[in-house]
Amino acid sequence: MKQLILAEKPSVARDLAHILGATQKNKNYFEGSKVIVTWALGHLLTLKMPEDLDQNWQQWQMETLPMIPKYIGIKPLPKTRAQLKTIGQLAKRKDISEAVIATDAGREGELVARWILEYVRFNKPVKRLWISSQTTKAVKAGFANLKSAKEYDNLYYSALARSKADWLVGLNVTRALTVKYQDSLSAGRVQTPTVALVNKQDEKIAHFIPQKYYIITLQAKGQKIKLQQKNPYELKTREAAQKLVTQLQNNHGIVSSISVKEKTESAPLPYDLTELQREANARYGFSAKRTLSLIQSLYEIHKIVSYPRTDSKYLSNDIRATLKERLQAVCDMYPEAKEYAKNGAKVVQNRVFNDGKVTDHYALIPTEQKPNYAKLSSDEHRIYGLIVARFLGLFAKAHKVSQQKVTIKFGQASFILNQNTVLEQGWKRIDQKAKLDKIEKWVEGQRVEPNFSISEALTTPPAHLNEGTLLAQMEKYGLGTPATRAEIIEKLIKSNLMERKNNYVQMTPKGKQLLGLVNPQLVTPELTAKWEKQLESIAAGKYASKQFLKEIENDTRNLVKEIKNSQEKYQDFSLTQKKCPECGSLLREKNARDGKLYVCSNTECKYRRRAEAKVSNHRCPQCHRKMLIVAGKNGDYFRCKYDGTTDKMADKKKRSKKMTKYEEKKLLKKVNQDNEPQESALAEALKVAMSKNN
Repeated sequence: MKQLILAEKPSVARDLAHILGATQKNKNYFEGSKVIVTWALGHLLTLKMPEDLDQNWQQWQMETLPMIPKYIGIKPLPKTRAQLKTIGQLAKRKDISEAVIATDAGREGELVARWILEYVRFNKPVKRLWISSQTTKAVKAGFANLKSAKEYDNLYYSALARSKADWLVGLNVTRALTVKYQDSLSAGRVQTPTVALVNKQDEKIAHFIPQKYYIITLQAKGQKIKLQQKNPYELKTREAAQKLVTQLQNNHGIVSSISVKEKTESAPLPYDLTELQREANARYGFSAKRTLSLIQSLYEIHKIVSYPRTDSKYLSNDIRATLKERLQAVCDMYPEAKEYAKNGAKVVQNRVFNDGKVTDHYALIPTEQKPNYAKLSSDEHRIYGLIVARFLGLFAKAHKVSQQKVTIKFGQASFILNQNTVLEQGWKRIDQKAKLDKIEKWVEGQRVEPNFSISEALTTPPAHLNEGTLLAQMEKYGLGTPATRAEIIEKLIKSNLMERKNNYVQMTPKGKQLLGLVNPQLVTPELTAKWEKQLESIAAGKYASKQFLKEIENDTRNLVKEIKNSQEKYQDFSLTQKKCPECGSLLREKNARDGKLYVCSNTECKYRRRAEAKVSNHRCPQCHRKMLIVAGKNGDYFRCKYDGTTDKMADKKKRSKKMTKYEEKKLLKKVNQDNEPQESALAEALKVAMSKNN
């Protein structure tokens, strides 16, 4: 008899098959003497859409809202039916004794597998593989300690409740807003408060008025020492500053006190996903999605870091036994690791071991597998370096500094100089000599000559949020999970609710208006934070998912009612002055993946065309250079911008009739390499539904 092992991606399935000896390769699975390893392609199923449940919900109409079905159910995603069919056939084989869920060890990974097993009606025992790294050692240890899937039922109930809650709130509120204001307006329990955080910062900047102020500086022993004031912006005019300087110059200064204290700074704990995304954004300008993709590659392909989508900075006590091997794995590139390993991998930061603060997965740390640095990209090197540096900090001594505070008095006015001497570098890499060279000797009672200067300054506005600071805000208010925050930011940008500008995220006119149209309850993060806590309680078996969904249904009814009764007005900033050639309505400019489009604003009209020509991979038959895709009266066609040659484009129906081998390979490549977390297949289905409505 054989185990049917279900991985989340083909790349992971291939690695599992290699470790477990499943050497017989088939199109959609690997087979061995004791196991069959197959895979999902992210989500293979999604919740049914409204039009699948009730014919009255096929049209987007205010009269049919809210949509509260008694049972939603699931349906296959069209592009991956073949893989789902294969899993169904394997599940019915007589030589299959049990299934092993080997999808990502988290809430959504559980949902991916449970939906598949439910859909294929698998009625044999099910076990769960739960690992935090993809190394051979970790996989073998995981299969040696498989647990019953029933132990993870509450995790599945939590994931299912999250999916249904997003269906109820997201689809109903989005439909209500879109129908009422005749524009594609997407809202939800997480994305709307996230937009509000960006808007709040933008408003602070917009309302900021710069104020001029003056700074008085004492120059002594080649050092510049600022005057201490309760309010640093107190001196509003040069006259006031000059008057104070005149008073100070009447006296010699006296070093009234010198105090010295020693400060000890321990190394920070290892990264969780959100903090690493913030750090990578601050250092390298990486988007949250880019950072997640790089870590996922280090985890899945190179197998040199632990599970990426963790929300913990702590380690469980059972990791202690693996620390020496992890140090040995990185000692070629990091010499200090060799010393730490020789000393028995003695951890200085013992507070990192806390089983109570490790939820699904422990902190991001290197695995026991030695990296092949030649195969890492430069960006992968950067991210791996950050993870290793934090890990090595656990074994390093604390950073110690002697802090000297020198207070110089001119009458009642105080000038304070702080001087630091590094006593022990510890985990920080600091040029100690450079610090020592700047230290000046001071003695209590020493006289100081009155040598002052006045400089003019302006108060500075707060900075726009970048992805790092936005992630910090989302984490603070419990918006999304480490696995989904990058996806949420990308979705909001694609929806034109906010935009990237010079590594910052800022509001768009559409996003700003949405916050005025949507329910106040959805704008603040309190509701979402409450839901996330309830979902965590469901996963812990402390709260019933049925009760949670009852509350969501009531919230949905109230949200739709508020939108129906709203008297707010909406201005569509995407409307152009160009008219639709078919119905005469104004065309709306819309951002698409492959460029801008003009779409008819009349929801009954399906006219659309490109706003700008797109460079294709189709080659000119004359000069063999890439041709442009141009919108014409009879549809799109190819045109060469160099010699004017035109060429027909294949009929869209013919092109989309059957997936070609190239398209199939492209899809597999995307699933294996595009590591954007698939928090919900509903989001993709909703996007398709909204595009049909435009």
